[in-house]
Amino acid sequence: MAKKAWIERMKKRARLVAKYAVKRAELKAKGDYAALSELPRNSSKVRKVNRCSVTGRRRGFHRKFGVSRLTLREMAISGLIPGVTKASW
Repeated sequence: MAKKAWIERMKKRARLVAKYAVKRAELKAKGDYAALSELPRNSSKVRKVNRCSVTGRRRGFHRKFGVSRLTLREMAISGLIPGVTKASW
């Protein structure tokens, strides 16, 4: 389980990205990189990290399901994800 501070930091970055998205797009279109550098660093969408919605783990993240590989496996085995089964041959 990830520390709660990391999860809250991720949420804060997501809010900043949403808040400054329009302003960043306008400044990029104008080519005004001096004004763009004055904006907060965390308002850039590149700094946003995908994290598992259950555990907060950032590595092994599956975008389609929004969870990490470990959580995905547990949920698939227990039948919580429709249409996903464990392969066996």
